[in-house]
Amino acid sequence: MAERSFVEEVQKLRLGAGAVFRGEGILAVTKALLESGVAYVAGYQGAPISHLMDVLADAQDILSEHGIRFENSASEATAAATLAASVNYPLRGAVTFKATVGTNVASDALANLASGGVTGGALIVVGEDYGEGSSIMQERSHAFAMKSQIWLLDPRPNLPSIVQAVKDGFELSEASRTPVMLQLRIRACHVHGEFTASDNRRPSFGIGDALDHPRRDTGRIVLPPASFAHEQEKIVDRWPAAVRFIEERGLNEFFAEDAADIGIVVQGGSYNTLLRVLERLGVADVYGATTIPLYVMNVAYPVIDREVQRFCMGKRAVLMVEEGQPNFVEQNVATILRQAGSTTTLHGKDLLPPAGEYTAAVLLDGVRAFLERHGRLQPSPAPVTRAAVTQAPEVRAVSRAKTIPLTPLAASVNSRPPGFCTGCPERPIFTAMKLVERELGAHHVSADIGCHLFSILPPFDLGNTTMGYGLGSAGAAALNPPPNADGSRTPHKRAISVMGDGGFWHNGLTSGIANAVFNRSDNLTLIVDNSYTSATGGQDILSSTAQNPTRSTGHAIERAVRGVGVEWVRTLRRTYDVAAMRDTLREALTTRAPGPKVLIAQSECMLNLQRREKPRVRKAIAEGRRVVRERFGIDADTCTGDHSCIRLSGCPSLSIKANPDPLRTDPVATVLESCVGCGLCGEVAHAAVLCPSFYRAEIVSNPTRWDRLRQRLRGAVIGTLQRRAARSRERYAF
Repeated sequence: MAERSFVEEVQKLRLGAGAVFRGEGILAVTKALLESGVAYVAGYQGAPISHLMDVLADAQDILSEHGIRFENSASEATAAATLAASVNYPLRGAVTFKATVGTNVASDALANLASGGVTGGALIVVGEDYGEGSSIMQERSHAFAMKSQIWLLDPRPNLPSIVQAVKDGFELSEASRTPVMLQLRIRACHVHGEFTASDNRRPSFGIGDALDHPRRDTGRIVLPPASFAHEQEKIVDRWPAAVRFIEERGLNEFFAEDAADIGIVVQGGSYNTLLRVLERLGVADVYGATTIPLYVMNVAYPVIDREVQRFCMGKRAVLMVEEGQPNFVEQNVATILRQAGSTTTLHGKDLLPPAGEYTAAVLLDGVRAFLERHGRLQPSPAPVTRAAVTQAPEVRAVSRAKTIPLTPLAASVNSRPPGFCTGCPERPIFTAMKLVERELGAHHVSADIGCHLFSILPPFDLGNTTMGYGLGSAGAAALNPPPNADGSRTPHKRAISVMGDGGFWHNGLTSGIANAVFNRSDNLTLIVDNSYTSATGGQDILSSTAQNPTRSTGHAIERAVRGVGVEWVRTLRRTYDVAAMRDTLREALTTRAPGPKVLIAQSECMLNLQRREKPRVRKAIAEGRRVVRERFGIDADTCTGDHSCIRLSGCPSLSIKANPDPLRTDPVATVLESCVGCGLCGEVAHAAVLCPSFYRAEIVSNPTRWDRLRQRLRGAVIGTLQRRAARSRERYAF
């Protein structure tokens, strides 16, 4: 159950020639694939292209109508290897995944694909997750494209350009027999707009044709001596073919090329930001008309020498706008100009930051400095001092207005690291780990990619390392002391590894669990089974309990773990039982049983549960049916104000408020309206022996007569007891 459904939007994919398609970037990519005659599509979800996989999943009936095979791949490597179908056959295929981590996982398959080359068009749509909104290490796909010589498209972020880039990508791939990477940044994925649609095309050569008429060419297989010839083929044949295609089709764009004797070179993905900056500086308008010449590189790799020389000819200076580090394109352009004997001055990272996202604010400073240096803007006035204002009071108001500095965002907005959602079933797991830590001391914790990685932050502060998706167990592989000379083992604390169910099926089963069995590990692996790949949007996986009409689900993780040889396996089917989780963790860390230990902690992702239950509850209430919802609260008179419950839970619905007792100054804990009734706060109070201040309440919508009568009786009894208690206090008051 993905976090967003595109069932209604995908009907736009049926639009024919001449119709106006309006929608989101990722939906436009799918439409472009259909118009390009693609034969198969595969991929693995990950920001910022998770929704592209969701669109494809919701559009399977349309894909099937056109004979297109679609797969939710087990990993990015699986997706990339799928493109092998285009090596010998004129099949157009596309795969999609997150960059750069997805590209890293897929690197072996992509390198082999690029070495042997392709016959049909092979398109790799990567969601470039670089910049301030990123969730991963800060790297770019550009380096991989250069390393394996895969052509890299970086189109301007508007729907017509993106759609055209998909179509050009297939044709460029076929013209140069090389796979093509289409880079979509987060804003391009979610940009809204419109374009004129074309008819969808069935593949001229289908998958059935390939199966019925198999072909083989040993020259396409990466095996000596063919592999040695591939490197030469890339340079002698494929590169020139790609350059010819890019030049003849005009994939890169020139704007106001001869309008001035300076210019700006920009990668397509940064075009919108640059245009906004130029408009603010008064040298362009919002429609793209500019008085500063622009060379827009919709193809980021390869760089076209003749186009660079043409743009720089007769210009005194050029600014290279290249986001990220290293400055691959800037170095390439510098080499081209140097070898051509050009006298054009090249600016880039000298005026722009060497690393980090080029937001409008960042780019504004660099472009202004470039234009001022070369006489296209008047230099910014020096800051007006207080003394100067005093000496010239008649200009005080104007001067003050001009010199009010913009406060940097980082100085006015507090850091906001990510955290677990309200009611997340993973939070009680780490609460239990903290309770065990109180008894047994700290353990090395090898973390993994996924929601559970939030445990490294307060209040849990758990996690020593993380090495990649599904690599939690592998990250602790070295922390298994060898036996002594006599075969005995010196007792040590066991390392704890954590991985999610998504990471487990991605590659954790083999690289983690099976590896631990083979090497006789003695550590504990904790598998968080919340029924979905929750961190990427709640997509179904093998162990999902939901019924999926097009995928096989319901395959238990425990069976897979036992199948590769793990003997000590425990499954807890309710993570919110903190006491049981604590006791099982303690057993796993102290048992004398040899071999790897695996604890599977199960509870459904609360977000997906709420997406399913909230509409059902709203419908039932609207229909007048009785609905009971649980909520939790805190008795302010009982709360001690030490806030241990918050430190052990960290739930966003747990907060503090002023103490109602005027004689007590410490604020008390309180439960906000965002509570979803998971019950963790009470479980924590019980397992950690905290104050008994938590209570559970039932909210009854459309109550019956019996409900109303019972409430009146309950209120009367409680009221009587409260009045009696009040009289007792008055009797013994001094």
